[in-house]
Amino acid sequence: MTKMIKPVRVLVVGCGNMGAAHATAYHNMDGFEICGIVSTGNSKVLLNEKLGGGYPLFSDYNDALAATKPDAVCISTYPDTHESFAIKAMENGAHVFIEKPLADSVEGSQRVADAAKKYNKKLLVGYILRYHPSWEKFIELSTEMGKPLVMRMNLNQQSQGAKWTVHRNLMKSLSPIVDCGVHYIDVMCQMTRSKPVQVSAIGARLTNDIPVDNYNYGQLQIRFEDGSVGWYEAGWGPMMSETAFFVKDVIGPKGAVSIVAKEAGASGQSDNVDAHTKTESIKVHYADLNADDKFSRADSWVDLTDEPDHQELCNREQSYFLKAILEDIDLTNPTDDAINSLKIAFACDESVKTGQIVQL
Repeated sequence: MTKMIKPVRVLVVGCGNMGAAHATAYHNMDGFEICGIVSTGNSKVLLNEKLGGGYPLFSDYNDALAATKPDAVCISTYPDTHESFAIKAMENGAHVFIEKPLADSVEGSQRVADAAKKYNKKLLVGYILRYHPSWEKFIELSTEMGKPLVMRMNLNQQSQGAKWTVHRNLMKSLSPIVDCGVHYIDVMCQMTRSKPVQVSAIGARLTNDIPVDNYNYGQLQIRFEDGSVGWYEAGWGPMMSETAFFVKDVIGPKGAVSIVAKEAGASGQSDNVDAHTKTESIKVHYADLNADDKFSRADSWVDLTDEPDHQELCNREQSYFLKAILEDIDLTNPTDDAINSLKIAFACDESVKTGQIVQL
């Protein structure tokens, strides 16, 4: 007779776009059982209805922890609560899945990582692109282009309605180049596997709807030890342009690799979360020349058959979280990578605010 494995009881904290997607993953997976849903507003009621009802609902995180005594906590709240919520969960014996960024400061992210070690709990940060086969392919192909690399990436979002409300709330604690930039900085670090040595960045405050010390448009530049350079641009708000808002491009001595997402990169898609992870096709350009200095190899296209949507990516993240808990997988390296990309993003933030180049 097969031994039944007890499901991991998970408390879902935060019911916005990411929290709802993770809750849907837990609801549909055999290895997890939702023991409670937490949010300060009405979003928990709507999520509960969407999942068929029946889950205990809480408005206060501490009350929920005490009442449910979960095995794991999924934190998808605004970044200013990440550190305190994660540490409290681990103090109470729970593993933690936490949306990026790990915390709203580098020191805070290190304190969360230290708590995971102290209490011997799994800590997985939601770097969703790490679970995407075509982004893995994009990174793999980039390493075939030689060194140094030039990495050009952006994700500008022309937001309105509920999405603009979310962006305004996020900007109470972080800028777009920190909140979104950590994903793409992480990708650049994977592409070069080299030490970042210097950053510079610029930013502009294009609306009075955000705090006076923040900005809703930013562009950062990173120099790596191996001579590679990268830039990333992020802007949020109703004023943002949708011309060239989706650029994912890497150039090296041997050629270039580009994500060409015809549909996801189309007008009207910039604030569609499903479009943010889509790749559709990868174009590979080879720099090889013949005796006449003409290209000797035709460009090739990699059309990706395994193209998970946003929900499927969340399912894959949570499958890995479950595997890490059940098989006691060491998550030190991905946690260190999450802290490193956050450190670089905050250095860029400092550069915007001081107007100075920041040495790492």
